[in-house]
Amino acid sequence: MTTYQVTLEPLNESFECGEEETVLEAALRHGYNLVHGCREGRCTACKSFLAEGYVDLKPYSTFALSTSEEEEGFTLLCRAVPESDIVVELLDYDPEDYRLENPVIEAAGRVAAIEPLTHDITLLTLETDGDHFLFQAGQYVDLAVPGGEETRSYSMANLPGSGTLEFIVKRYPGGVFSGLLDGKLAVGDPLSFAGPYGNCVLKHQPSESGCLLIAGGSGMAPMLSLLRAIVETGAPTRPVTFFYGGRALRDLFYLEQIEELGSRLERFEFVPVLSQPGDADVWGGERGFIHEAVDRNLRRPSAPSAAEQRIYMAGPQVMIDATVELLTQVHDVDADRIAYDTFG
Repeated sequence: MTTYQVTLEPLNESFECGEEETVLEAALRHGYNLVHGCREGRCTACKSFLAEGYVDLKPYSTFALSTSEEEEGFTLLCRAVPESDIVVELLDYDPEDYRLENPVIEAAGRVAAIEPLTHDITLLTLETDGDHFLFQAGQYVDLAVPGGEETRSYSMANLPGSGTLEFIVKRYPGGVFSGLLDGKLAVGDPLSFAGPYGNCVLKHQPSESGCLLIAGGSGMAPMLSLLRAIVETGAPTRPVTFFYGGRALRDLFYLEQIEELGSRLERFEFVPVLSQPGDADVWGGERGFIHEAVDRNLRRPSAPSAAEQRIYMAGPQVMIDATVELLTQVHDVDADRIAYDTFG
């Protein structure tokens, strides 16, 4: 098999990339913790500059990489397949944390439980085979669709070390994987997966005042994992505000679990936000879109400065885009203080 050399600048690190794998796939295989998100060319997390060489791009969204950007030399590492030796200039990287804490591996497990959480969200618990699968709170895996070659990405909602993986899955009619949760997948069935992936992990520094957790729909999973990590190993004295967006009252779940976790922090606030007019009219809490609720709360005189916090988000692309714009353009938050995963 033909291989090409990929050089990462300004890290001055190199590795081999196969002729059929993307730069990001090869980087993860070699243990490099490159910033990435969706791995499907939909977000902009892995956007970099191609300084030397040539690549072929797999299908991607022009939202993530415009035609003019590609002509200027920018590329998406999750879509770029080298056609020669290349030199890549990373636009977003941590010079002190560019090696993976846990290697990306292929593993297997069996379904331990399938439990409904709401009318369209299910908790899938997977018992892993062999040694405990290691990951960081906020990361995700690719679950293999039984009987085919497709995969779907889901974040873990629990913490590592238990021998199980908990996934909060939003069911879609005809969903390639989520559709199996309507009786086609049963306890005891085998499932294989690969990971861990994702950079939406805790990155707090001693000087930071606290954090915002912002989730919509099944984006609850990584934010719940992060909240659990903050309680168990993070900084329980720092303020934590957890925003969760849904359409209606029936979309809210895990309220007691979140309340119990929050009770173990000195300063914690959970802010559910409903957008559906009918329920929002009788809802005693926040209403509207989640970025609007975030804005209102950050404008309170008692609210910690957003610019001094870390922000973690998971949810639909439209929610992520609106909230990132709000935080960076209105509340002066540096983009490198925001970590997110897009769902959908």
